[in-house]
Amino acid sequence: YQLSLNGQDAPVMDGFTGEQRFFISWAQIWRTKFREEALRRQLSTGPHSPAHFRVIGVLPNMPEFYTAFDIKEGDAMYLPVEQRVKIW
Repeated sequence: YQLSLNGQDAPVMDGFTGEQRFFISWAQIWRTKFREEALRRQLSTGPHSPAHFRVIGVLPNMPEFYTAFDIKEGDAMYLPVEQRVKIW
């Protein structure tokens, strides 16, 4: 996606930057609704975390997410730097 922009800024669409649209899409892709019984079954037998946690558990660890939405200390999805996961 970034290469396709040829060095240009991503256009603002519907009031959202390209970076913001990326993260909004990420959240929308994982949006689900489970009945309590199905969620319990997934938690007890499935190998994957519930979709909700694939968003709120991942994005607060990405510096790009903070930049895209200008997230600051005190905001709902803010996670202190020393608590963020960094694998590489």
